[in-house]
Amino acid sequence: MEEKQTIKEPLYDPNQIGSELLISEITGKSFSAGAVEFPDWFESRKRAHTFKLNRIPFSELINWHFDSETGNLCHASGKFFSIDGIHVTTNYGNRSTWTQPIINQPEIGILGIITKKINGVMHFLMQAKMEPGNINMIQLAPTLQATRSNFTRVHQGKAPTYLEYFIDPPVRTKKVVDVLQSEQGARFLRKRNRNIIIYIEDDIPVYDDFIWLTLGQIRQVMRQDNIVNMDARTVLSGLNYGTRSLPGAEIAYIINALRESWLQEEKSSLSHFHQDLLESTLNTDRCLHTIDEIIAWFTEQKFRYELDVRHIPLNEVTNWEHTEYDIHHEEDKYFKVIACSVEAQVREVPSWTQPLVESLEPGIIGMLIKKINGIYHFLIQAKVEPGCVDIVEMAPTVQAITGSYKDAPKEFWPPFLEQITSADKDRIRYDTLQSEEGGRFFREENRNIIVEIDQDQELEIPDNYIWMTMNQIKEFIKYNNFVNVQARCLISCLGFI
Repeated sequence: MEEKQTIKEPLYDPNQIGSELLISEITGKSFSAGAVEFPDWFESRKRAHTFKLNRIPFSELINWHFDSETGNLCHASGKFFSIDGIHVTTNYGNRSTWTQPIINQPEIGILGIITKKINGVMHFLMQAKMEPGNINMIQLAPTLQATRSNFTRVHQGKAPTYLEYFIDPPVRTKKVVDVLQSEQGARFLRKRNRNIIIYIEDDIPVYDDFIWLTLGQIRQVMRQDNIVNMDARTVLSGLNYGTRSLPGAEIAYIINALRESWLQEEKSSLSHFHQDLLESTLNTDRCLHTIDEIIAWFTEQKFRYELDVRHIPLNEVTNWEHTEYDIHHEEDKYFKVIACSVEAQVREVPSWTQPLVESLEPGIIGMLIKKINGIYHFLIQAKVEPGCVDIVEMAPTVQAITGSYKDAPKEFWPPFLEQITSADKDRIRYDTLQSEEGGRFFREENRNIIVEIDQDQELEIPDNYIWMTMNQIKEFIKYNNFVNVQARCLISCLGFI
C-alpha cells in the first residue's frame, strides 16, 4: 500500500475559519491583555523611535556599486536586489517596444502574519514597522516582512523578530493562507513573495512594536490614508470567508450582528454597500460567469498577448539618463532611481545605504462595481506588465500613473478612467491614498477608489475585461500569479462594517 504523505503543518479547517474570520470582522475592539486604543498605541510607537533618511549621491552608497561591464547597480554580496535593464516587446497597449530600468530581486521573501483566538475572537499580530520609503516612516505591517537576504542575515545584523514561527515553529501551527504572490509588474522583474498567515494556540511574547488587532480594527485603519502598508494588505487579501454553506447558526449570528451595525448606518449609502458586499463575498449562485468560463477567458488573454522581456545591461537602456544623484527618463516621466542613507535603531542593522525607486507622480487604482443578477460584480481587466511571471494578471478596472494620461486626448486614456475620476460622491464606496512598498519605493502613493455604477447602466466592455464577484476574486487569490498586487491590496481594504 502506498504511504500517504503527512503534512507537517495542517490547513485550518476551511469550514470553520470562514465564520471565525467574519466574527473578527465585526469586532471593533481588541480583547488582548492590556489592550489599548490603536491610535494611542501607534502614536506611541512613532514617538519611541528616531529615524533619519537623506538622499545621497550614488558615490556615497556603501556596499553598492555600478558594475564596470553592465552598468547594473548591485550589492557587494550579490544578494538583496539589483537595478538592471530590460528590453520589452509586446502587442499589448499603445507601445510595442521600449527599454527601462527594473528591480531584479529573484529571491522569494516572506510576508507573514500570526493569528490566534483571544477570548474566542481571531486576532492578528501586526507591527509598527519602519521602511525607508514609507510616507510618515512607520506603517502597520505584517508580523514578519523580510527578504531572504534579511532572514539569512546577509547584512550580519539581527534576525527578524518572530522569524522562527514561519521557518521552524517552536509551537504547533495551522496555515490559514500560504501562497506565492507577485509584486508590482512594472517595477520588479518576476518578483514573488510568500504570503502566509499561520494560526497558533499557544501564548507568545508580544514585543513593544507589535499589537494584537481584530480584522474589524484593521479594516477601520484601512479607511485612513497611508497607515496600513502594502505588505499587510496583500497578505490579508488572501483570507477566504467560504460560502453560504458555513454552519447555519454561526452565519445567522454574524448576519444579525452585522445588521445591528448596518441599522446604525441606515442614513448612509454605505449601509447597503456593506450588506451587498457580504453577499458578493459569500454567494456562489448568481455569478454572471462560472469559474470555468473565467479560466477560459484568462487563458485566451494569455494566448492573445505577446510579451518578450529580454534582460539587458543597465548601460544599454535607451532614453534614460544617469546623473550623480539619479537615473531618470529623458522626458522626466515614470520614475527615478535614487540613493538614500538610512538610520533606524529598530531595524536589524541600525544604519545602511540603498537605492530606492521614486515615482514622479501619484497613480490611480480604481474598480468599477455594479449589481448583476442582484449581486455585486467587480470589473476586472487582464493586464500585461513586463515583470509578470506569466504574461498577464487580473488587475483593477483602472491602474495607471497620472502622467500616462493627464496631457493626452481622452481617446488615449485607459478604459473607464473617466467613469472613475468623474464619479459623483454618492457613487464612491471607498476612496483613500495608500502607499506602495517602502523597502524599495520612495514615498509612493496611489489613490485607491471603488465606484458603483447603476445596475441598468450598460458599458462597452473590451475583450480583456470581465465581471467577477468578490467570491470569485477570492477564489483566484488562493492560487499563484492570477490576481496582481494592486487588485489584491484594493479589495483587502473592504470590510462589512
